[in-house]
Order: sequence, then C-alpha cells, then structure tokens
Amino acid sequence: MTMPSKYAPTSTWPAPARLGWRVLYGVYAWIVFIVLALSAVCTALLPGVRRRRRAAQAASRVLLRLAGMRLTVKSAEQIPAGQCVIVANHASYLDGVVFTAILPPRFGFVIKREMDRVPLAGLLLRRLGSLFVERSNRQRGASDARRVLRTAINGSSLVFFPEGTFSPVPGLLKFHVGAFATAARVACPVVPAVVRGTREVLPHGALFPRRAHIEVEFLAPLVASAASAQAAAVELRDRARSAILDRLQEPDLAAA
Repeated sequence: MTMPSKYAPTSTWPAPARLGWRVLYGVYAWIVFIVLALSAVCTALLPGVRRRRRAAQAASRVLLRLAGMRLTVKSAEQIPAGQCVIVANHASYLDGVVFTAILPPRFGFVIKREMDRVPLAGLLLRRLGSLFVERSNRQRGASDARRVLRTAINGSSLVFFPEGTFSPVPGLLKFHVGAFATAARVACPVVPAVVRGTREVLPHGALFPRRAHIEVEFLAPLVASAASAQAAAVELRDRARSAILDRLQEPDLAAA
C-alpha cells in the first residue's frame, strides 16, 4: 500500500516550471539549513545538556518553519511522563531534526557511529548527549550497547531508529533488537512512533529537498509480558514493529 497522497508534494504547474521551482526552493532550503546548522553549533558552548537541547529544539523548529514545512504531531499524550524508550521508522536524514523539534529535552538520541565522524555535526551531537553505536564492529558495538544501557539505567529517556538506516524505496526494514533490550533491562515502556513525509522532503540520494507535509504519530506504549529480559526484548521488538508497520502503510521490506 502506498503512502497517503497528502504527504507527497503536489503541483498543477507545467513540468519546466515545477522543476525551476523545485531547484529554487531546494537552494533556499539548503541555505536556511546551513545558516541554522552553523548557529546550532554555537549551542555546543552553552552550559548543561538540557539547555543545549532546548536551543537545538528551537533551531529545529525555526528550520522547519522557515522552510515552509507543516509539521503535525498526533497523540503526543501517549508519551509517558516518566522514563521511556521511543522507537520510530527511519525514512530520511531529516527524521532526527523532526524529533528534536517535537520532543522535550529529557530525550537523548542513539545514533549510528558514522555520524560521530561528520565534521561539526559530530561535535554538536556529542554536546547534545547523543549516544553513538557501532553497527559493523561487533566488539565496539557491544561496548557501545553497554554504554547506552548505563545511560538508561541512570534514568535517561532515549530515542532509537531501530532500522539503523533507511531504504531508498518506501518500506520498513527489519528492526535491530538493541532499543528493546535496553527497555527490557530497565523495565520501562516502549513508545512506537510513525513519521510520515520526511522521505518526500528529502528522498534518499536527492540533491534538493522538497516542500511537503510532515506528520509524527505516537502509538500506545508497550510493556513486555515475558519473564526474561531476552524474551522481553524480542517481544517488544516484534510488537513495536507490527504496530508501526500497521500505521505506516508502507511495504514490509523485511518480508521481501
């Protein structure tokens, strides 16, 4: 099933005019992003992680507003007041910006380690309290997973994109178990979230972003019923993925 049409850019202009507008808008959006990204790096100098996160949240909201991207948040009341783990589908590099804009500063992000090596972005993410996880090196990955668990044990709420990457075509990839193992070990609920529209704004491999409606929907929190932490992690993974796939209305790429 395809994504609802309201998330796709639409226009009745002739093709050359649409192309010209798309390039013009894309250049404008990149200028806004670069200026705000450089400004956001200055937040790394602020004292306190929560203060830095609030500044990053403000910058993310301004970016989306100046880029003319309408952002809708549905069922935010599903997020518990206490500690939780949020897991979401991953469709674009814009996903992190969107969740930074809408989540309170008590949330930290778990991100693939490659981002730590990106100039300026790695510095900012570290200063925002983001945690990096190695996917290709098992020994380093295990060490990173233990660090994530220690952070959760200390009471932090975390955001994961359990696919670990995103596909160039619409659909949901298989989920890694790390987010759910963390939630099972600290006995906190998992909140599935569905993000729509970011793939249309910044498709895989696209040079210029497009203007589109972005929506984030939070689903009912999940608590595992299995007794062992290992079984609970698998249960949470399967239930969260099923819930996201049902609401996302995109193909199941793990079954392909």
